[in-house]
Amino acid sequence: MPRDRGFPAELVAQALEDALGVSSPVPVLAISGLQGSGKSTLAAQVVTLAAARGLRAAALSIDDFYLTRAQRQRLARQVHPLLLTRGPPGTHDLPLAHATLDAIGARQPVALPRFDKLADERIAQTQWRLEGALDLLVFEGWFLGTPAQQPEELAAPLNALEREADADGRWRSWCNQALAEHYPALWHRCDRLWFLQPPDFAVVPRWRWQQEQHLQAAQPERSSMSRPQLERFVQYYERVSRQALRCLPSKADRVVVLDDQRQVVALETASG
Repeated sequence: MPRDRGFPAELVAQALEDALGVSSPVPVLAISGLQGSGKSTLAAQVVTLAAARGLRAAALSIDDFYLTRAQRQRLARQVHPLLLTRGPPGTHDLPLAHATLDAIGARQPVALPRFDKLADERIAQTQWRLEGALDLLVFEGWFLGTPAQQPEELAAPLNALEREADADGRWRSWCNQALAEHYPALWHRCDRLWFLQPPDFAVVPRWRWQQEQHLQAAQPERSSMSRPQLERFVQYYERVSRQALRCLPSKADRVVVLDDQRQVVALETASG
């Protein structure tokens, strides 16, 4: 299955049928997977198939709910400098996420937020995509459904970023607390959870670099991260990514097992 052709049609159909099998007025199919694993590709395929069947569907990413740069600058000043960088728990606008899902669940017209990763800024509200009443929402994100760690698991830094910029553990503890207190309510709004499982975290920097190159190729007039910058950037995500790898295979409704080339090896039910 060449990666640029997306996921197999049979798997896409299974994901759609799984979502439509729930009793919610507007089912929410969550697709969770580490950076570069193909979440947006699978989400787009499910939306396309739904449309072919006469359903109104849309895809939305948790990345589109990142706090604005000004909001993250305020967190960086008030809590910890590392919070300037988007990504970890605590850097999302959860009230906006809930309000958006409320409108979708009520089958109301809704403007879907968008985040510009190259600009590192939320797109102006006047440019959000307008959607009418939906029959299905596909919600994708790199850590959807991931639980917080136990406090004692945070003691030892696990990469250079944590050793050099979070020696006392304040940043990772704050993010973990946010994950424990504020994100479960959002996870509970997902009717079905599919997890794209890579072989290990070691593939993520390469996958995310490929993603960055695709972003740059689509907008060659704009600047993107260098490879060293990206290697550092991925370290912001590493702790929660490893927690996802430990926990989601037993929590997700379906697990799509991928090899290091992102080809599908198996489709499994949760092991928990």
